[in-house]
Amino acid sequence: MKTIFHSAVSRGSANHGWLNAKHSFSFASWYNPDRVNFGALRVLNDDIVAAGGGFGTHPHDNMEIITIPLSGSLKHKDSMGNSSVVQTGEIQVMSAGTGIQHSEFNPSNQEELKLFQIWIFPNKRNVTPRYDQFVINYALAKNNFLQLVSPNKSDEGTWVHQNAWIHLAQIEEGKKISRKLNHPGNGIYFMVIDGTFQIGEHTLEQKDALGVWETDTIEIIALHTGRILAIEIPMEFD
Repeated sequence: MKTIFHSAVSRGSANHGWLNAKHSFSFASWYNPDRVNFGALRVLNDDIVAAGGGFGTHPHDNMEIITIPLSGSLKHKDSMGNSSVVQTGEIQVMSAGTGIQHSEFNPSNQEELKLFQIWIFPNKRNVTPRYDQFVINYALAKNNFLQLVSPNKSDEGTWVHQNAWIHLAQIEEGKKISRKLNHPGNGIYFMVIDGTFQIGEHTLEQKDALGVWETDTIEIIALHTGRILAIEIPMEFD
């Protein structure tokens, strides 16, 4: 089993006043040649958006974009005709494909918005853009990896154009659970939302991350109760 540890403090950062962003991988003005991607995982941004702040209309293409609010809510509008609010406890997925334009705002005038935004390189280019949004059933994530995203339209959760899976677990202190990879040659990037976890010889605290590959199964022990995100992606891709 191979691993790469990314501590919370090692991430890139950019504070624009209305946006305080932490970047796991090179993004915008922050560039680290050793932190460009983890396999097909291109972006994992940990953003805090001030009340009333947001991103004006901007384009994307040929990228799978997953957004998970951790607190607060996100007002979304796009060129596909979608206009919605993504609440804490929900997940939003877009396939940008041939191209979309969208805006993202914090609709609250009092509460800040905290979110993860994940970009995954697709395995098909120039697909028809699509949008999906659903509620995460946290009860099913208790001491278990709940599937949020997969490559399969008929599976639990939603799907993306890539041989990728995203799971979320909420693990009680002292409990140990395993995550078996779905596909040989994939790796998993674990991001701690909160709590403390042991994976192999690594102890991970809030917003620490660990990339793991060249293994079939990974055991996770909760040292303190918390939530952990597991992003399984191909390590080699076209």
